Amino acid sequence: MSTRVLGLVRASHPEPAAAVVVVAALLAAGVGHSAAGVATVALTVLASQLAVGWSNDLIDADRDAAVGRTDKPVTTGAVARPTLARATAVAAVATPLLALTGGPAAAACATLGLVSALLYNKPLKSTAVSVLPYAVSFGALPAFVVLARPDSPAPPAWLVAAAALLGAGAHFANVLPDLADDARTGVRGLPHRLGPAGSRLAAAGLLLAATVALVFGPPGPPSWTGLSAVAAAVAVPALGWYAGRAATATGGRPVAAFRSVLVVALIDVVLLVANGRVV
Repeated sequence: MSTRVLGLVRASHPEPAAAVVVVAALLAAGVGHSAAGVATVALTVLASQLAVGWSNDLIDADRDAAVGRTDKPVTTGAVARPTLARATAVAAVATPLLALTGGPAAAACATLGLVSALLYNKPLKSTAVSVLPYAVSFGALPAFVVLARPDSPAPPAWLVAAAALLGAGAHFANVLPDLADDARTGVRGLPHRLGPAGSRLAAAGLLLAATVALVFGPPGPPSWTGLSAVAAAVAVPALGWYAGRAATATGGRPVAAFRSVLVVALIDVVLLVANGRVV
């Protein structure tokens, strides 16, 4: 049992899932949710992330086995495919049910984000519009968080745009470590068509645009903290790119670029919370 549970945790893509849940909880606190509201938002987003992560490993099981991915619990036998399928279904159903506590509009946004992410897993991952589900799902996240407040205020356009840009940047960075493996198994999303250099530039540019939207979108002049965040959005992806090159040179997987996205995302949310409520 403990092996199966550990396998499910590993199959959920725990690093990005935990980061998105933390981001959602911080954002919920920043827009004025009560403690119970923050907890509900976090649980909803966790269920959604579990469904997306588990379905991804389930759909990619044959591909992962073909390229010898020993870090995937399904390919090593730590988790059986039927178990992963059942877990995915439970998490997918739980997402809109949890979101309904915030009202129908909030539930619609949470469901949109989940469906969009599932469509990325299949069939959009291998198409030229592979970036679209990331933009839609990330943009739906702050909309859900804001609408889930008891008074259901309209989410600011600059906030949704910043999240969509951040998600699009995450897509390019996320794919970078797997470009070679994907090419061997026929995956041809937008990053694969642009190549490593183009994807790195796209990720860095989209991250910078997201931070600029967060700093200059709210009313009033930008703060020094915000301007520092813009500088960080320039520096952190550059450092991630350098670390990724070093990992590639030693035979490792260049995951630093994706981790740099998580760092910039957390910087953006901390900046958002520090600046006070957005609605």
